Amino acid sequence: MLDVANLEAGYGPHLVLKDLSMQVPRGEIIALLGGNGAGKTTTLSAIMGLIPTRKGTVTFDNAAIHSKPAHRVFSHGVALVPQWRELFSEMSVYEHLELGAIQRGNRQSLGKRIDDVLDHLPELRAHLERRAGTLSGGQQQMVAIGRAIASQPKLLMLDEPSMGLAPLIVNELGRTIKRLNETGTSVLLVEQNMHLALSVASYVYIIRNGTIVKHGPTAQFHDERELFQSYIG
Repeated sequence: MLDVANLEAGYGPHLVLKDLSMQVPRGEIIALLGGNGAGKTTTLSAIMGLIPTRKGTVTFDNAAIHSKPAHRVFSHGVALVPQWRELFSEMSVYEHLELGAIQRGNRQSLGKRIDDVLDHLPELRAHLERRAGTLSGGQQQMVAIGRAIASQPKLLMLDEPSMGLAPLIVNELGRTIKRLNETGTSVLLVEQNMHLALSVASYVYIIRNGTIVKHGPTAQFHDERELFQSYIG
């Protein structure tokens, strides 16, 4: 489904990603793990078309997307939940879901798309009229995920979704990611929470200094201490 090959990207003169290659097969949950500053968010930004690529290719469903702007990548069926959620504090939960739904598809299907989101995230039903700025961190994360899946993406990319959340909420987040995947959504999960990532992903990539240094099936990474060591070399 997603094939990233020999990718180089960065910000201005600063090169962050160096010859990075990875794949997300259809129907899988893939984890991209690494320490602070390793290049995880930059990888998602480059895939999404938020920053230009300098070299290499990004292919999604056999179409080259590395030279396309973010809205064109989105139209191919790729959705990103950013690290800081980026909600509009004065907008209601329903308005956020509506915003995601109308990005792809017509208004006639709007109600069904939102109902589908609420089937995945039933805890949001009680908060549809609340402004996003009044919600807890966990609730805001669910709104950000709901807004993304309202577009019915083929690939959902999540950037540090557990950041700042209590352990019980992180566990629920893991269950939500699994439920989404079971309905056919492929997932690329960027995380520093190793326990969450290993509990949901089938395959793991380790990124350090902008390149993949280790990868393999999740079962190979059962020792979290050894996994952390691979972050720092």
